[in-house]
Amino acid sequence: MSNSPIGIFDSGIGGTSIFKEIYTLLPYENYIYLADSKNAPYGNKSEAEILQLGIKNTELLLNKNSKIIVVACNTATTNAISYLRANYDVPFIGIEPAIKPAALNTQTKAIGILATKGTLSSHLFYKTTDLYANGITVIEQVGEGIVPLIESGMLYSSEMQDLLKTYLKPMLKHNIDYLVLGCTHYPYLIPILSEMLPKHVKIIDSGLAVAKQTKAILINNDLLNHNTKPPSIKLYSNGDTEVLNTIMNHKFETYYLDF
Repeated sequence: MSNSPIGIFDSGIGGTSIFKEIYTLLPYENYIYLADSKNAPYGNKSEAEILQLGIKNTELLLNKNSKIIVVACNTATTNAISYLRANYDVPFIGIEPAIKPAALNTQTKAIGILATKGTLSSHLFYKTTDLYANGITVIEQVGEGIVPLIESGMLYSSEMQDLLKTYLKPMLKHNIDYLVLGCTHYPYLIPILSEMLPKHVKIIDSGLAVAKQTKAILINNDLLNHNTKPPSIKLYSNGDTEVLNTIMNHKFETYYLDF
């Protein structure tokens, strides 16, 4: 099993931000990535719909012999990972907004959370916020429209600029000093957000923490690949593979797969 691939899925190309972090930490592992762009975004779907999509993606990755599955989607993690862990016999790694470090380190006692509706309305999000952000002002903002723009290759468009300015305005009014990105598509916004935000506002996401957790789980389950030959990396999309190619700087082979 140690030579089997790490399986990763997301509601599109956003989870590639997680893949990049894991690949940097574990460059000799084999990988299969699923971009479920046909069904993006997950954030405005019902819990039942998200669960069914999570099951579909999980079973496809298991059919491709994945030894561990990274749910590289905040919405799918918060709405489906408990079921997936209870019903499938492989380790699962989930993604949660990095509320804890933001809440513990804020000096202004105000933090912003930019996430999908599915994440912000989930039980897991409420639980995490209650646990770590007591006494702190949390400005929640649903990033409506962001994922479709990224999936359409419009990351640096004027439409994106206008959306982000609107979403950041109430956060800046409350003097946030941390902005938590609660969707794996959103790290691709960091160059744009850095230009818009005051220099003292720190932007954090979960990518590095997820990579470290993935490595730890592989070691604990004796699943780490000790080969040092070039890995097999297969990226699949049921949408526009050129968008996936572009976001990955054409470094890896991408394939269209109708799933």
